[in-house]
Amino acid sequence: MTARERLDALLDDGSFVEIGLLARHRAAGFGLERNRPDTDGVVTGWGTVDGRKVFVYAHDFRVFGGSLGEVFATKIHTLMDLAARTGAPIIGLNDGGGARIQEGIAALAGFGGIFARNVSLSGVVPQISVILGPCAGGAAYSPALTDFVFSVKDQTNLFITGPDVVAAVTGETTTREELGGAMTHATRTGVASFLADDELSCLDEVRYLLSFLPSNNQEDPPYVVPTDSPSRRCNELLDIVPGEPNRAYDVRDVIEVIVDDGDYLEVQPLWAKNIVCAFARLDGHVLGIVANQPLVLAGAVNIDAAEKAARFVRTCDSFNIPLVTLVDVPGFLPGVDQEHAGIVRRGAKLLYAYCEATVPRVQVVLRKAYGGAYIVMDSKSLGADLSFAWPSNEIAVMGAAGAASIIFRKELAGAPDPVQRRSELVAEYTERLMTPYIAAERGMVDDVIDPGETRIALISSLDMLRSKRAISPNRKHGNMPL
Repeated sequence: MTARERLDALLDDGSFVEIGLLARHRAAGFGLERNRPDTDGVVTGWGTVDGRKVFVYAHDFRVFGGSLGEVFATKIHTLMDLAARTGAPIIGLNDGGGARIQEGIAALAGFGGIFARNVSLSGVVPQISVILGPCAGGAAYSPALTDFVFSVKDQTNLFITGPDVVAAVTGETTTREELGGAMTHATRTGVASFLADDELSCLDEVRYLLSFLPSNNQEDPPYVVPTDSPSRRCNELLDIVPGEPNRAYDVRDVIEVIVDDGDYLEVQPLWAKNIVCAFARLDGHVLGIVANQPLVLAGAVNIDAAEKAARFVRTCDSFNIPLVTLVDVPGFLPGVDQEHAGIVRRGAKLLYAYCEATVPRVQVVLRKAYGGAYIVMDSKSLGADLSFAWPSNEIAVMGAAGAASIIFRKELAGAPDPVQRRSELVAEYTERLMTPYIAAERGMVDDVIDPGETRIALISSLDMLRSKRAISPNRKHGNMPL
């Protein structure tokens, strides 16, 4: 698709207003003075998506390969400044080869101006990058600074240095797809928030995402009159979540039952699949959901899961989206590779993100919550406003079997029947320390609820918390463990 065809597919019919149509570069040398096309390779302007204003720019690969020069960059600077003044989302349709080599440092400075605006607008208006072709060199960093990145199978290429440079410098042989293709960024790096089969479905998904986001950080997310009853019970949950703590199930089935009309949008679904992050609605109001996924790694939290969830929590907090955390976690993923890769530092990002979040926060412990992973999944000690637990769940430092083996090691060693005695001690430990009623006695759980009433409890709680006002400490900014 051409740049203008893409804009037509993204925006409401007839809503696009172009600015900078007659802009042309003023660079001299290397043959540029003989080729000065209108737009200078980028189409910029504003339009509407479902009647809401958005600012958009689209690289035109047919003009200088979509490469960025001084005038090209100035057009994007102007657009981003307008978005800042009017409080509207920015959508970039990227399809270009990076800096325009013939313009040298002027092109590099142009990128710098875009990056600076990406940062100053972060958490102010939603910024969305759509990668529809090559996006190399400095051009790759602007998408990395935005809130969401969309990619298209067999079409997206996003990398700092291409295969030829990699081969020349390191001797490694690779392809554009292996190095920075859509599947690579959707499954391995986590750079891509969404993966689409083709351009049209990708642009439709952008429109869908916008339906969950406010125009800026001073507004609430769009409310939709619900068709799903707020008093609907969710008795199916008893069949979805097994009573045995070690049996797997798909937490997305839980989300589907709880939210309005079973409709939700999962972010980064192919990366760090042991945790699920999704936008949905309850009683017409948008919320963000973070949930352990027992289907993958038993739902344990590892480095990628912590970073994925931390990013999502901060995004929701930036744009006034309440958070619901569904907990079924056996702990942090153990292993030498995790420790050496920095699970201490990188896992702390999720702790930091939750502690810093000022939006309404509700935790629901579905089945089990062990050790530090229980704390990191938005426990009340981190500042969750409310915490609910199902009657069958277990909250403890570790599983009963492991705990009993440590606490009663000497007794078990001298027991005439260690297996029988171990079974008795596990039952005793479970009864005394692992039921949700123990947590409720100490105020770590606000209520033990019937699983069938989970939706009702969440709607009631979020309605009460809608007027929440948080007071932040007076500081320049915190120092997140990056």
